[in-house]
Amino acid sequence: MTTALLFPGQGSQRVGMGRDLAHDHVVAQRTYDEADAALGFAISKLCFDGPEDELQLTQHTQPAILTTSIAVYRVLEARGLRYDIAAGHSLGEWTALVATGAIALADAVRLVHQRGRFMQDAVPVGQGAMAAVMGLDLAAVRAACAQASAPNEPVEPANLNGGGQIVISGHVAAVDRAIPIAKAAGAKLAKKLAVSAPFHCSLMKPAADQLARAMTDLAIARPRVPIVANVTAEPTQDRAAIKKLLVEQVTAPVRWEESIRAIAASGVTRAYELGSGAVLKGLVKRIAATIDITTIGEPHEVAAFTS
Repeated sequence: MTTALLFPGQGSQRVGMGRDLAHDHVVAQRTYDEADAALGFAISKLCFDGPEDELQLTQHTQPAILTTSIAVYRVLEARGLRYDIAAGHSLGEWTALVATGAIALADAVRLVHQRGRFMQDAVPVGQGAMAAVMGLDLAAVRAACAQASAPNEPVEPANLNGGGQIVISGHVAAVDRAIPIAKAAGAKLAKKLAVSAPFHCSLMKPAADQLARAMTDLAIARPRVPIVANVTAEPTQDRAAIKKLLVEQVTAPVRWEESIRAIAASGVTRAYELGSGAVLKGLVKRIAATIDITTIGEPHEVAAFTS
């Protein structure tokens, strides 16, 4: 096993993503057309032209990022892309499942559009928050969260990103309490993030329940290669497990550091981050120096790719 595909999650969006790629590659434009038809509105226009405030809405951001990554993937696939394992950060796990043939693009964009809406609606605006904590290990972050939590005001580790970065998520009052506690415990940085909801924590339970109902009739095929799941940080090709894990992922922490370590341990020495931005590249470099990672999303990056 030598090559991994990695797909970014929410936060990598920007107005203009995919526009030049779709202009230069018919297969990319067709991918956006397919997503537009499935959604019943032009996600392509939001990606290419904005407006930014519309693109930043969670229910738009999620299908936009997924579609852009799949457009890049399909262009590279036509150029001979081969790989042995795949993973995605949060939303990116859905993208990985589309790329590996487990879920149809049309089904995925419709469901992540709903997923985004469910997640946004699970907690009233202003009642949830997330914060990045740098320089504390997981045990210390868990202790800070436990100290800051109160009845009906939880805060929990949400993104275990690696490189000393852990994101916490929960009720805004609990997050506000956790920040000074983390700093007192020795955190180099503890700072609120500009997010619209407290993702990957127990407050997202209503969203998980709604997603499970929405996914009742979802057809899932066996992916062509193993997918390293966020919830378990372990590879799987089991269709029933995949469906269950996609629901659990809404409330469970993203175990990204462990996922990359598992990928490295499988023998991977090369990875491609496909889509907008280079968030995962930075994380992978800090977690597994043995993996040579390349970000591919723009036409010039596609042109430089050789299978």
